[in-house]
Amino acid sequence: MRILALAAVAALAFAGVLFLPDLLAAGPAGATSDLGIGGLLARGSSLAIAAAFAGGLLTSLTPCVYPLIPITVSVFGARKAGSRGQAMLLSGLYVLGIAVTYSALGVGAALTGKAFGSVMANPWVIGGVALVLVAMAASMFGAFDLALPSSLQARLTTVGGAGFAGSFAMGLVAGVIAAPCTGPVLAAALAVVAQKGSVPYGLAVMFPYALGMGLPFFLIGAFSLSFPKSGPWMETVKSIFGVALLAAALVFARDAFPAMKPLFSAARGAAVAAAAVAAFGVLLGALHRSFHGGGAERARKGIGVALLVGGIAYAAGAADARLRAGSGVAWLHDETAAIARARAEGRPLLVDFWAEWCVACKELDKFVWSDPRVQARAARFVPLKLDGTDDSAAFQALVAKYQVAGMPTVLFVDAAGRESPARVVGAVSAEEMLKYLEAADVACDAPGLVACATRW
Repeated sequence: MRILALAAVAALAFAGVLFLPDLLAAGPAGATSDLGIGGLLARGSSLAIAAAFAGGLLTSLTPCVYPLIPITVSVFGARKAGSRGQAMLLSGLYVLGIAVTYSALGVGAALTGKAFGSVMANPWVIGGVALVLVAMAASMFGAFDLALPSSLQARLTTVGGAGFAGSFAMGLVAGVIAAPCTGPVLAAALAVVAQKGSVPYGLAVMFPYALGMGLPFFLIGAFSLSFPKSGPWMETVKSIFGVALLAAALVFARDAFPAMKPLFSAARGAAVAAAAVAAFGVLLGALHRSFHGGGAERARKGIGVALLVGGIAYAAGAADARLRAGSGVAWLHDETAAIARARAEGRPLLVDFWAEWCVACKELDKFVWSDPRVQARAARFVPLKLDGTDDSAAFQALVAKYQVAGMPTVLFVDAAGRESPARVVGAVSAEEMLKYLEAADVACDAPGLVACATRW
């Protein structure tokens, strides 16, 4: 990599890591439940959709996929089409086939991982996920390949042949053909989707990922564009994926050890230091050097990767620290004491189901419960925060009692022990929470409403 290009990449790494805490802690997710696509993907808002698209595009630029693009396009006949419209249709059907396959995988992961969020409270599960991510990263760095037998790959390459149906059929198996490069990235993405347990989230991640992967196929097939020749630059793309997977592994591992939380600072200076470390890692060789070179090159590559990954992981921890900022509400943490106080004072109960691994829960703390208007209205309630980080038997009993499906969940119970029909599920804005709090005061006594649930 030339010096100017290397300096530019290092500068991008510095800027990216510097502003990562701001992006990850940018604000509340917005809509309740998954009507806003998993709270606009919980951490990164719509930026996560763009990131998924970029990930798919980068996947298409890896050594497993990129050299096959012109060959695949010629097989399904886009370059031999009689018109530009026909070529675009053939190419579009191929990309649609990719999108259907990956979207189905995303939906499947979401449906089978509904309970995965609470399972992630178990340090052994978190450690296992982290180890899988490390193994996937090792694959991207060339330690091993997740490849199908060459004979099967050759057979899949010609599935469907030319024609509209053939183009779509080839797209359906495209991800399998590119398994050596898509496998690690796909496994990591599906693990995150399973953790969220949301079908809209699965679609919002995997559909744009597939579109990004199919974009070069569409451009070459529809417009006969000439792309750069294959070369060592594709190994840099694989290194980018490897670094991202290792950083994700560190973030998971951090959640397995709550005692590490205080090590991450929300201060701006800490983010600058992390960004500088990451940029130095790029300059040292995290992306452009190879683990297949001499001893000195492998050492520089390894140290560079460690610095870059460490900088990214620390920036993610800094974002978490910002979300953990005090909420300003004097929460009680014992249900029995809170109920006794609510009865004695004749005040309704405000119950917030919370967990350390729940990002949206922390968004409520930082952006909703810290709002002076919300605090003033919440003062009319007895506030109770129930922590499900350790997923104890006592917490599970409370989950069953209040029929909580996921976190965060905020519910309102009057002094007689009757729950308001409306409850908050997911992250909402301060304005939305105000409406819930104002309605909860009179919900159970208002005429014409369905009787509130009795809990006491």
